[in-house]
Amino acid sequence: MLKVGVVGLGSISQFHIKPYLAHADAELTALCDVNEQRLEEKGKQYGVDRLYRDFHELVTDDAIDAVSICTWNNSHADIAIAALDAGKHVLVEKPLCMTVEEALRVEEAVKRSGKVLQVGFVRRHGNNTALLKKFIDSGDLGEIYYAKATCLRRLGNPGGWFSDRTKSGGGPLIDLGVHMIDICWYFMGKPRPVSVSGNTYRKLGNRHHIENLSFYQAADYDPHHNDVEDLANALIRFENGASLMVDVSFTLQAKKDELSVKLYGEKGGAEFEPEIAIVTEQHQTILNVTPQVDQLTFDFEGAFYTEINHFVSCCLEGKESIAPVADGVQVMKMLNAVYESAESGREVIL
Repeated sequence: MLKVGVVGLGSISQFHIKPYLAHADAELTALCDVNEQRLEEKGKQYGVDRLYRDFHELVTDDAIDAVSICTWNNSHADIAIAALDAGKHVLVEKPLCMTVEEALRVEEAVKRSGKVLQVGFVRRHGNNTALLKKFIDSGDLGEIYYAKATCLRRLGNPGGWFSDRTKSGGGPLIDLGVHMIDICWYFMGKPRPVSVSGNTYRKLGNRHHIENLSFYQAADYDPHHNDVEDLANALIRFENGASLMVDVSFTLQAKKDELSVKLYGEKGGAEFEPEIAIVTEQHQTILNVTPQVDQLTFDFEGAFYTEINHFVSCCLEGKESIAPVADGVQVMKMLNAVYESAESGREVIL
């Protein structure tokens, strides 16, 4: 039985808590949040009586084997390192942290402790992901030399900690771009990034003046605080010659939201978002293939159940994580390089 403590009880925490409650070999043992009222409410809701306001107390609780970190990005590294050094396994929400320096410190703590650290790259755990990975790993697409990912919101700055750079580390790039870059990189076989050219723009703010169109707002939404980018784009080159183009936004003068992930290989191509599709050739004819599966779109909630199940298996059975700390470090290098390139106006060599 894996006894788990969850740190941070904001909106994302429910996607960790529910799968733990449903897992036969996991037990939700403790909760932690700086908001005492929310902590008490969640404790009653989930029947948990080990409640902490200080994560240091939770990670040193001998009754706990593993920790799920669902806090602001600026606390990920400190909590992860403290938990690892206390002998706990760790599942940390994406991004791993806010800087490359923090990421390397976390990686050292993983090596020091010998414990599991899994990064919350939830899109790696979708059913569609596993299906497409089979085609890629079998060589059906050949070498993937180009990928293109887009996640554009025309009106979707959540505000609150998401728009406070000291807490988030950035805007749509570190919040949405982390998913887009990671899933493409994962499908491409995780080649080593060698250079990044990026741009960020702060032109529109959070557009809180817009009426008649609703969007998700963080619990601590404050329309008057926003110091993160509206839009980011980047071209990432890899050691094997492959390249990745990505653009993401919280707000943009666009007709509609846009989500797409496309992969291009020597023998075939594929789309992962908005729906899975495969492009191939047979008998001198191009074929657009639609897999016959229950759901062509990414199942967000279902992927969290798969992610948590995988984490529990890694902790209890010694399985190798498909989202290890080393991957978190590499993704952080790419994210930070986009910001560095945008600030300097130059390509960044990694």
